[in-house]
Amino acid sequence: MSDESVFEIIEVAKKTGKLKKGCNEVTKALEKGQAKLVVVAKDTQPKEIIMHLPLLSKEKGVRYVEVEKKEELGAAAGLPLGTAAIAVVDLGEAAEMLKHLGSD
Repeated sequence: MSDESVFEIIEVAKKTGKLKKGCNEVTKALEKGQAKLVVVAKDTQPKEIIMHLPLLSKEKGVRYVEVEKKEELGAAAGLPLGTAAIAVVDLGEAAEMLKHLGSD
C-alpha cells in the first residue's frame, strides 16, 4: 500500500468528511469509537507519543497505517506543519477508496 493512496484518502476525507489531527485528538477519537482510519508518521520523535496507537487501533478494530514523513502527513491534512497522527472520523467520499486500500 503506497503512501500516495493513503494521502489521497486523507485529502478526500478532509474535503468531504472529517479529520482529527495530532496524537491527543487521534487517541480521543479511537477511545470514543469515532475513528475509521488511523495514519501515523514513522519519523515521529519521540516514539513514545505514538506507541499506544497501533494497539489501541487493533483493540477498536480500526485500520492502522504508517507513512514515512510527518511533513507529508500534515500536508495531506491541510496543515502548514507536520503532524504525528491523523484519524479519519468521517470518510465522506473516501469510503470506497478505503475499501480498495488493501488491494493495491
